[in-house]
Amino acid sequence: MTPVVPHPPLADYYDAPEEREHFVRDLFDDTAPWYDWSVAFLSFGSGGMYRRQALERAGLKKGERLLDVATGTGVVARAAKTITGDANSIVGIDPSIGMLMAGRTKARFSLVEGGGEHLPFRDESFDMISIGFAMRHFADLDGVFRECRRVLRPGGRMLILEITAPESRAARAFLGVYMGGIVPALATMIARDRKVGRMLAYYWATTRDCVRPSVILDALRGAGFSDATRHVELGMFSEYRARR
Repeated sequence: MTPVVPHPPLADYYDAPEEREHFVRDLFDDTAPWYDWSVAFLSFGSGGMYRRQALERAGLKKGERLLDVATGTGVVARAAKTITGDANSIVGIDPSIGMLMAGRTKARFSLVEGGGEHLPFRDESFDMISIGFAMRHFADLDGVFRECRRVLRPGGRMLILEITAPESRAARAFLGVYMGGIVPALATMIARDRKVGRMLAYYWATTRDCVRPSVILDALRGAGFSDATRHVELGMFSEYRARR
């Protein structure tokens, strides 16, 4: 089966598809101490509130068990914990040990080193799976979505949060100047670390070149999910929802 890739290889960062995983892991390992600050910088400090609201819109409830795939430092998982009320009901998984270590000091839920393509959990283990602004870093959306469906309980929900580049050329150009130029430059200056700016520039590059929403919805349906929909906030924050 041909992989459903979220974006083509990005020549400014790596040359071939097989180099993507190594590049992404090293990039996030190197910038992990600055990741939460970068997220807050991008969202003007409103990211935590938005994530909680998105999880509530997707139906997460107190007492439910959630798996946060590509959890990074756990920003989505921490928002989920405020809803479920129990750290033992939250599990985060990420291939970057640097990210996991940076997040461990901020929340005491379970953290697992691993990738979304091979989830080390039993079938039907979770009520909800979240992927927060990380879907673009996978090699094969179909493979990840099938694994997510496997570990979801019948009736379980999937929530994917992403920034979607606008269709309008003018809006895309404006966002490119801000996210691809101004934000990385300011972050580099404040952090005094070029790797932080490079990480944020890469963040925009993957947003700019990401497949359109219809491809993501088709991949969810192709993996066996039902009721796949997209909800949009502020014109560019996409919330993809689906049900097993």
